[in-house]
Amino acid sequence: MKENSSTHWQKPLLYAMILIIGMFLGNYTKGRFSLQSLSNHAANPMEEIINIVQARYVDSLPSDSVTVKLIDDYLANLDPHSVYIPPTDLVEVNEQLSTNYRGIGIEFQQNKDSIIVSYVIPDGPSSKAGLAIGDILLKADDSIQLSGKQWDADEIRKKIKGPESSTVKLQILRSGKMITKQVVRGNVPVSSIDASYLINDTTGYIRIDKFADRTYEGFMEALDPMVQKGIKALVIDLRGNGGGLLSEAVAIADELISGNRLIVYTEGLHSPRVDYTTKREGLFEQGSVFVLMDEGSASASEVLAGALQDWDRATILGRTSFGKGLVQQQFRLSNGGALRLTTAKYYSPLGRNIQRSYAKGKLAYEHDFYNRVNLDAKGIPDSSQKGKAFKTPKGHIVYGGGGIYPDQWISSNAIYTDTNYIKIWQENLMNQFSLNWYLSHLNDFKQFKTEADFLKAYANIDLWSALKSYANPSQKALLNQLDKNKTFIQNTLLANIARFKWYKQGYYKVLNSNDPIFKNMTFVMN
Repeated sequence: MKENSSTHWQKPLLYAMILIIGMFLGNYTKGRFSLQSLSNHAANPMEEIINIVQARYVDSLPSDSVTVKLIDDYLANLDPHSVYIPPTDLVEVNEQLSTNYRGIGIEFQQNKDSIIVSYVIPDGPSSKAGLAIGDILLKADDSIQLSGKQWDADEIRKKIKGPESSTVKLQILRSGKMITKQVVRGNVPVSSIDASYLINDTTGYIRIDKFADRTYEGFMEALDPMVQKGIKALVIDLRGNGGGLLSEAVAIADELISGNRLIVYTEGLHSPRVDYTTKREGLFEQGSVFVLMDEGSASASEVLAGALQDWDRATILGRTSFGKGLVQQQFRLSNGGALRLTTAKYYSPLGRNIQRSYAKGKLAYEHDFYNRVNLDAKGIPDSSQKGKAFKTPKGHIVYGGGGIYPDQWISSNAIYTDTNYIKIWQENLMNQFSLNWYLSHLNDFKQFKTEADFLKAYANIDLWSALKSYANPSQKALLNQLDKNKTFIQNTLLANIARFKWYKQGYYKVLNSNDPIFKNMTFVMN
């Protein structure tokens, strides 16, 4: 929900982004250990080399560039997930696992050289100041230019952000008129539960975006009313969930697994084994559970899915998960940065560690992931990394290494690796069209009370043809190459448009209503 982008909620499976997020996220605990400065010890070769380079190199160097490069290369030779976080990035990185962030509470998108508000967080600072979807941001504090050229999303965010309780003056273009709004920056609440609703009278659906510091609380708030209504089955959507806090995944598993059972354990050379077990009577221990996963499901997502699969508690649907079975601990550094160091591995109740091999180095590790994505897009299950077989209490075979292998394979949509679609996505065409459509049909949306009303009214509207008319000539040529995928694109546009009215809940409700998986949900009751 942050200001830097409004497209994170649309997941066209550009997996490089998921991979980068996976490098920062993962199971970790917050440490308070500070590394001592090298200056307190006798000089070593690394320190000497850094000092000589900084003093004698032919050209000027960015601050700390040599040190950071050496650190990054050193950590990359350990494993793919140990990482150095510079002081300038630490706050933002830590916010990824928080349920609030400091800002003004908007999402935006770029259209040519304009920055357009695409969502205003209810009850957030911008909502209280009167900002609205469709406002064009021109300047901040009279002198900071926000429109007039193509900005990087991070640049825009940095221009708008500031200390909590400080005020930013925004010059806005609304319906052709320039207005000014004073926005007091503050904490903006976010939820890691993207959507929760009843698919039918007996089946609930909960989508978890990440495992942040109050994900379990949000999960319970979503699950409890469903249980009160008597659901017999629950679908947990972990697609694209890159992980987060181990404790949150463990707490959710405890609500679904009965008895006194092991959920996960961690162990490393310098980290004695720690067992995480069920501790209480869970809210939903008897009904059917189905977990949706894909290549972007990693870390804490795999902890939850692995425990449910090992105890025959859930059916895993989708594709092989990312394969991250390493635990990072965060150490604070004296320069204000942090080190997230792999200190242990985690193991499922059967003793599975699902970490993909990184023996050939980080680059090969990344290439292996891209190869898997391409195979999945072709409908070819990647069974090369199944690893050792394990048998569950009911005799089902599950596998260690390479990620969580699904019980039921569901192919990816090949459009995600189509270069024409990737180009359309990079140019933000579908988001721009969707926002333009919404703003042009506001009177329609004032009449829609639910997503079902919207779907009924839009069932016969040809958004595909409208998109082609909106596109420029080069984009139209790309769309012509995607004609066979027009039904998929039509459904994505419907979900995009619904999001402006009902936010993420509306997006996933509409998207799932046209997804073949959900159109054949009779399997949920087996």
